[in-house]
Amino acid sequence: MSKGTHPAPGTDATEAAEASEPSRPVDSDSNDSDSITGQELVLSYSSSEEPVIDDESITARSGAVTALVGPNGSGKSTLLKGMADQLTPDHGSVILQGRDVHSYDTKELAQKLGLLSQESVAPDSITVEDLVYHGRYPHRGFFESVSAEDERAVDRALTLAGCEHLRDREVGQLSGGQKQLAWIAMVIAQDTDILLLDEPTTFLDLHHQLEVMEIIDTLRNKSDITIIVVLHDIQQAARIADKMIALKSGEVRARGTPEEIVTKKLLAEVFDVEAKVQVTDRGPRIEPLSPLNSMDN
Repeated sequence: MSKGTHPAPGTDATEAAEASEPSRPVDSDSNDSDSITGQELVLSYSSSEEPVIDDESITARSGAVTALVGPNGSGKSTLLKGMADQLTPDHGSVILQGRDVHSYDTKELAQKLGLLSQESVAPDSITVEDLVYHGRYPHRGFFESVSAEDERAVDRALTLAGCEHLRDREVGQLSGGQKQLAWIAMVIAQDTDILLLDEPTTFLDLHHQLEVMEIIDTLRNKSDITIIVVLHDIQQAARIADKMIALKSGEVRARGTPEEIVTKKLLAEVFDVEAKVQVTDRGPRIEPLSPLNSMDN
C-alpha cells in the first residue's frame, strides 16, 4: 500500500499524532485540480429540519484512497451523495476536475465519476457479465453495439473484482458477497477517474470484506483512480486509506493520514470508545476497551 511514513511498529499512535489535531481541520489537498472537492457544503433532506452536513469542505486527493469514517448518523453517506451529485446542496458546490459538477450532463458525468451506493438493485435474471456491461453505457451511443474496448474493459473489471468465474451466473443465484463483487466490477468497467463507494463491506462476511479491501488496494496501486469510500469499520479504513476524514453529527472533526487520525483521543471524541492504539507495519491497530458516553443516533 502507498502510505506515508509510519512511526516505529509497536509504538503508541496517540503520542505521535494527537497533540497537533486542529479544532477546525483544514484540507491541505484543496488545490488538487485533477480531483473532486466539496466546498462549504450544506446538505439536507426534505424530511429533516436541520442540515445533515452543515458548511463542510473536503477534497479527495487524486490517485489516492480517502476514507470517510464516523459513527452511525454522522453524515458519511449523505456527504458522499452530495459529492456524487445525488443530493443537491442547499449551499456550496462540488467541483470535479475544475468544473462545477452541475455543469456536466448525465452521460459526461458518468464518464468521470462512478458511484456504488447501498441501494443498488438488479433483476435476479440478469447475468453477472450483462450487469458489468451496464457500466459501459456512458461510453456508447444509444444504438451502438458492444466494441472491442467494451469487451476489454469488462474482462478487466471481472478479473480485478475477482468474479470472472461468475460471469455466466444469474445475479439471483449469488450470495450477498458475490453480488457485491459483481457490482464493484460494474463500476470498475465504467472506467472513471473517480470512484465513490458507500459502505461496500457492510453485511459481508470476513472473507468477502477482505476481498473488497484488496480490490480497492489493487485499484489504487495499479491505476490513477481516485477513490472515496465510506467505511463503518475504522480498522479497515486505517488499513486501506491514504487519507481519512472523521465525521460526527455532520461535522468534520479531523482529517489526515491513518496515523494522524486513529488516536485514543479521536476514538473517544468521535466514537465514544475507550481504546488502545498501536502502530504496526500495516497501519494503526485498535483494541477497543469500553464504551464511553451514549452515542447520538
